[in-house]
Amino acid sequence: MKSVFYPKLAWDGIRKNKQLYVPYILTCIGMVMMYYIIYFLANASAVENIPGSSVIQQMLRMGCSVLAVFSVLFLFYSNSFLMRRRKREFGLYNILGMGKGNISRILLWETLLVAGIALLGGVGLGIALSKLFELLLVNMMEGQVRLDFTVSMAGVKSTLLIFGGIFVLLFLNALRQISLSKPVELLRSESAGEKPPKANWLAGLLGLAILAAAYYIAVTIQDPVTTLVAFFVAVVMVICATYLLLIFGSVVLCRMLQKNKKYYYKPNHFVSVSSMTYRMKRNGAGLASICILLTMVLVMISSTTALFVGTEDSIHIRYPKDMNMEVKLNGLQETEEADQTRADVQTILDRHLAAPENVYDYRTVATSGFLQEGVLYNNPEALGGFRENADSEVVLTFFVPLSDYNRLMGQEQTLDEGEALIYPFRTEYKDATFQVSGGEVYQVKEVVNSFVDNGNSAMTIYPTIFVFVPDLEAAAASLEALGGSPDNGILHYYWYYAFDLDLPVAEQIEIYHELRDADVPASGNLECREVERADFYGLYGGLFFLGIMLSIVFLAAAVLIIYYKQISEGYEDQARFEIMQKVGMTKREIRKTINSQVLTVFFLPLVMAGIHLCFAFPMVRKMLLIFNLWDTKLLVLTTAACFMIFGVLYAIVYRLTSNRYYAIVSGGKE
Repeated sequence: MKSVFYPKLAWDGIRKNKQLYVPYILTCIGMVMMYYIIYFLANASAVENIPGSSVIQQMLRMGCSVLAVFSVLFLFYSNSFLMRRRKREFGLYNILGMGKGNISRILLWETLLVAGIALLGGVGLGIALSKLFELLLVNMMEGQVRLDFTVSMAGVKSTLLIFGGIFVLLFLNALRQISLSKPVELLRSESAGEKPPKANWLAGLLGLAILAAAYYIAVTIQDPVTTLVAFFVAVVMVICATYLLLIFGSVVLCRMLQKNKKYYYKPNHFVSVSSMTYRMKRNGAGLASICILLTMVLVMISSTTALFVGTEDSIHIRYPKDMNMEVKLNGLQETEEADQTRADVQTILDRHLAAPENVYDYRTVATSGFLQEGVLYNNPEALGGFRENADSEVVLTFFVPLSDYNRLMGQEQTLDEGEALIYPFRTEYKDATFQVSGGEVYQVKEVVNSFVDNGNSAMTIYPTIFVFVPDLEAAAASLEALGGSPDNGILHYYWYYAFDLDLPVAEQIEIYHELRDADVPASGNLECREVERADFYGLYGGLFFLGIMLSIVFLAAAVLIIYYKQISEGYEDQARFEIMQKVGMTKREIRKTINSQVLTVFFLPLVMAGIHLCFAFPMVRKMLLIFNLWDTKLLVLTTAACFMIFGVLYAIVYRLTSNRYYAIVSGGKE
């Protein structure tokens, strides 16, 4: 009999509190399942064979670490709601003669039961659904689908160790709380509440200052290379500021509402504001957690969706033609390699009965530096003084002969000596002259609005300026006279040769491999759009998949916090609403009170998440430049759409949980 006494008590405790335990157990199952699936995909052979798999599998492994850390924090947070609700029951056991050792046994069996259900259910569902998610990921990465079914024993072991360890920590934390509490404290824990905290203006102002600094970093940083580091710094600052503002700022809000007699002294407002003030510290922490989770979800899903939707545009910008060659020359007079490359390409194309179409064929002299007021500073001595200058920007500069521009663009432009045409790519140019520091000054005859796509300039995150000059050899000689050369890395000479092929994808890839095997071009780079397409879809599809997976986890966590917030507050307010009903408050007035609380508090995390998202947008856009996503309009649309969709979901979830709160406070003891 004794062998089943404690397990029976533990199971009865779970069953009687099922409205608290069922969502908690389902969340545990979901996190266990997600961890196994992400671990499985990070090591799946079907994913390893897809081009671009190394990057996405590395990111999936990072996703496992993120999910494990988040699971520890969130399960501790949600378990605190369970313990708060159960302490009264444990206090009653203690009063009736059970020692803390007996209560510890009940807690042990509760932990074992919850852990067993979560681990078995989560791993079982993970194994059952792993193939489905593998097919989804492989399709997103445009890989080859395999129909074999495998189980990752390493994934099972890792999942059991990680989450088994988390449940052990949860059990030890519960023991700590019980052992440090007196029986009377346990009995009164549910109704003890908190003393209304004072309005700490210093903490609120500190939060505001930290948030302003984080926003300043987000909107002012210019260099996309350093954006990633700055992003994580800003994220930490925003999290700290959000908690400070919503914990102490919400106290200030309640104080202000209480001082507003026209607002406060109404039945629905009086009760809702009084209830919020009663537990403001926990209320603010919960709202801050919801806000942070919503912000994380919105940033992740909007950015990865924009990347995935814009994959084709990114591919065509990066690889403007089916075949793209960039040949590095030692000087502009070297024409033999260009002639030999054209001949070798044509020989291979003849075997496939194909001809190059829409050909790009031009020479260029390239340099880079800081541009300020029409002067490009590209020598090492001058660069140091401009690195911290906000009025200057790093630009890539390509000098191209006017004859190549006219031929490629179908134009008949003419230039006198000392004149130039300018084409700014991803930037603006408003100066009347252009000069490389110390060199010839060119009068800008016209700023043209287009030139052929250049994969080299599309690949970089910095803006580009094309300078079309009447005599490229003379321009190169002028630059060489300033000390620039390929040896010191200041000047580079390139020949670009790119073309389309009216052939099936498989044959294009075959030609690419034949060119590579024949070492064409002899020096330089050869890139094939169809070969690189798989890497693009592998990276962007994988990021989108990981964004969806983590967003589901974070969104589920936000929903559970909202649910527990409503349930726990419902039981805390139940006695107060019973008294109010006895003195004449109707159920309709209770509903109005709940709606007042919703309007006062609930939409605050969503509004604040929207503000965070707006200020994060410039930084997110700059980070996505690294992934060659330049379509700002697409990013704006996906971000706005994601915010509206999650806003609707958020309102639905809270409406449902508000109904549960209403049922508790208006229906009496259940």
